[in-house]
Amino acid sequence: MIHSIRRKTRQISLGGIKIGGGAPVTVQSMLKCHSWDIEKAKDAIQKLESAGVDIIRVAIPDMDSAKVFGKLKSESRVPLVADIHFDHKLAIASIENGADCIRINPGNMSGGDKLKKVIEAAKKAKIPIRIGINSGSIRSGLRKKYPDDQISAMGESLVEALKPFEEEDFTDIKISAKSSDAFETISIYRKISNLTDYPLHLGVTAAGSYANSIVKSSIGIGTLLCEGIGDTIRVSMTGDPVQEVVTGKKILKSLNLIEDNVPQIISCPTCGRCGVDLVKIVQEVEDSFASKKGNMTIAVMGCEVNGPKEAQDADLGLTFSKDLGIIFIKGKVSNRISRSESVDALIRAYESLMNRK
Repeated sequence: MIHSIRRKTRQISLGGIKIGGGAPVTVQSMLKCHSWDIEKAKDAIQKLESAGVDIIRVAIPDMDSAKVFGKLKSESRVPLVADIHFDHKLAIASIENGADCIRINPGNMSGGDKLKKVIEAAKKAKIPIRIGINSGSIRSGLRKKYPDDQISAMGESLVEALKPFEEEDFTDIKISAKSSDAFETISIYRKISNLTDYPLHLGVTAAGSYANSIVKSSIGIGTLLCEGIGDTIRVSMTGDPVQEVVTGKKILKSLNLIEDNVPQIISCPTCGRCGVDLVKIVQEVEDSFASKKGNMTIAVMGCEVNGPKEAQDADLGLTFSKDLGIIFIKGKVSNRISRSESVDALIRAYESLMNRK
């Protein structure tokens, strides 16, 4: 069942994908190659799409990057967001070349007329703008006003950043307010969720490499989603962007925020009772079920203590006794087989269950 306790936000449309207003939480990632290197960018887009990404962001550091945006669009089945800093001309050029959304930080795009031109271009193209604020976009006056309270300073920065957009009657907006600290990220999003009803893009920025990113992102993003805060997410990770998507999807899956119609594999951590190489077996099971469909929980447990008793709520499971593999369904033993054929037996049991549906 989809978790439904969500704070009500406005809804925007980004390349046909609904964000906010109760729409499913989407997972974003970012190209980590130069956008003008079309072949590399094309390959990266395809890999992200295969991983299940909903939206891809593309850095646009120069005019060459903006001018090839249309080519990237032709290679992508998902919406593309142009990430702009400093130069309003890059934002306008990206919009003219087909960007589905632009991401800007008003704090580093000085000059009211420049920002107004970007808003006018986005309004004409009927695309949304993501407003990103962070600790680096807090003006000096607010730092002095809140010397020991960065959360309040960022909250007031957001209110200030929204004014030029609302003065132009532009409300196709989503907001991000990230920190590299998980607790600070939670605190600022809690604050801004009470200041505005625009949809929120969640993420712990600069979260580090694989393990650090998973921990920080799961805490920061997961806590907020549990509180009903957040409409779209990105796991920031130094490394393969595909893993950002995989981690993001797993966060949503663990909170029952998506039903992706693929089996969920659970497994025990093993202990001295385990008499098999469960790490190898779990990997084999995950590989075998990676392309299979069915919203089913499958348990792979190391001994008869953990399975079937502790895993009795799983739809299907595999555990091991001293000499045998044991297949169980909803906590009841279904079959005993040799260890060597245990994974094959699990697959057969799964296919039998699916055929009954």
